[in-house]
Amino acid sequence: MANRDPAWIRAHVEDEDDWSRWRQSPLQQVDVNVHIHYLRRWLQGQERVLEVGAGAGLFTKELAGIVERVVVVDMSEDKLARNRRNAEAMGYAGAIETWRQCNMVDLSQNYSEGEFDAVVCYGGPLSYILDLRHKAMRELVHVTKFDGLLFLSAKSLWGTVHESLPHIMRMDPRINQEIVDTGNLGPDKVAVASRFAHAYRADEFRAFIEEAGASVELMSASNCLSSTWKDLLNVWREDERTWQHLLDLELQACRQPGCLDMGSHILAIARKQA
Repeated sequence: MANRDPAWIRAHVEDEDDWSRWRQSPLQQVDVNVHIHYLRRWLQGQERVLEVGAGAGLFTKELAGIVERVVVVDMSEDKLARNRRNAEAMGYAGAIETWRQCNMVDLSQNYSEGEFDAVVCYGGPLSYILDLRHKAMRELVHVTKFDGLLFLSAKSLWGTVHESLPHIMRMDPRINQEIVDTGNLGPDKVAVASRFAHAYRADEFRAFIEEAGASVELMSASNCLSSTWKDLLNVWREDERTWQHLLDLELQACRQPGCLDMGSHILAIARKQA
């Protein structure tokens, strides 16, 4: 029997502690830097921002340094508690308007239509919500004001294959093909899993956003250059000039149409339409 290596699980559905992964992994740091770049570039500072699926607060901290009002939402009481504790410990709790436990498919039950100038949903939420992802996306658009911005990312199907190929090649080809065909590591898949997820192709992610009533202004991958050079990243990180050069190259490469499917995440900046 083929070895059912948990590469898909590690890459897609592990319940991550975003702070510890960021500290320990230069690859995660590249990924996060690409995400943060677009927050800094597109937010002006006066917006009231809703962050959905905020986790322990890796992006919350960045948002608190850019805008004055952030509303933090997560469905996990534990993650909300960690988010709040981190904000208080690191001194940016004053920028957080409130922390609320809420499922992203129920945003309209807690917030008014068009209530927020911008909505951020980075990382895994739009992958982990599986069959409810279309409803979740409509909810994100619903609470965004007309012409407001949505900052979105989700797990990349081909980027995960690219990064984890040596491990994936040890799995049963039938399992791999099934996951590639559907993008799903779900309850109907014969594979070891701790959580279920959907990974996107770039054209699928664009259509998914536009069907919910937002126009895509920009798309990017994250760490499409770095994902297969993990052994060198620690060396490059030791030199500030080399590290910055790598980040600059990543940002350029990740926006190229041919690279959109080759990073760990697919990012989109979208604008709510009438």
